[in-house]
Amino acid sequence: MTAAAPPLPRVRGGDGPAVLFLHGFMGSAASWAPHARRLQHHYTTLAVDLPGHGGAVLNDEAAYTMPACVDALVATLDAEHVEQACVVGYSMGGRVALHLALAAPDRVSALVLESASPGLPDAAEREARRRADARRAAQLERGGVEAFVDEWERLSLFASQLTLPDDVRAGLRRSRLANDAGGLARSLRGMGAGAMEPVVDRLSEIAVPALFIVGALDARYVEIGERAADAIRGARVEIVEGAGHTVHLEAPAAFDGLLEEFVVLATG
Repeated sequence: MTAAAPPLPRVRGGDGPAVLFLHGFMGSAASWAPHARRLQHHYTTLAVDLPGHGGAVLNDEAAYTMPACVDALVATLDAEHVEQACVVGYSMGGRVALHLALAAPDRVSALVLESASPGLPDAAEREARRRADARRAAQLERGGVEAFVDEWERLSLFASQLTLPDDVRAGLRRSRLANDAGGLARSLRGMGAGAMEPVVDRLSEIAVPALFIVGALDARYVEIGERAADAIRGARVEIVEGAGHTVHLEAPAAFDGLLEEFVVLATG
């Protein structure tokens, strides 16, 4: 670990055993606010801005790697005097959570992984994704955030979000547009699935309780979640009907119920 890594911007609430929330690409600590509030009667909640997002727009390119992000998360836990946390990660945040659990296992008490992948083990597929993320990064720098978000929202991965209420969709769009183009571009280049070292072959090293939450409409991530859970002793998968990639937004009541039940069991 790099002791000098600066902590990340974060929002803290509540009191008790710690739960650390890690958002997805184009999210922020604020993405988790309604879900964190539900736990704050009995738990300390920490929601961070990951590099390139929210208040963590960093100029140092070296900060935008998975090892550097893990170092920054450990520094954040240290700054908040948190020895261990149950880590909740969505999509990109789920990938970060897996890396944190493997690099600093003594700091992670449990894992909740929503629509999360342990990476791309095939080198050719990983290179293709790296190139695609590099193109997206260049698009962000050239055309700005709004044009990028317009295209991002048309991805088939997010088709199920079209059924969300208008006010929820508008809030999600505002959240995405609030990001900095340069920060997002650096995040894609340094922490995208193509740049990330896959941890598929290391999942069996994880020895803490783990819950994978996936939406039934997101068939690809249902398969990814089931395979990953099979590799972690005692892990389980919950498939939420009527939801796609962003379960916590598309089926919040079901997501919160699963999260609260798991956190209670995992923290004793």
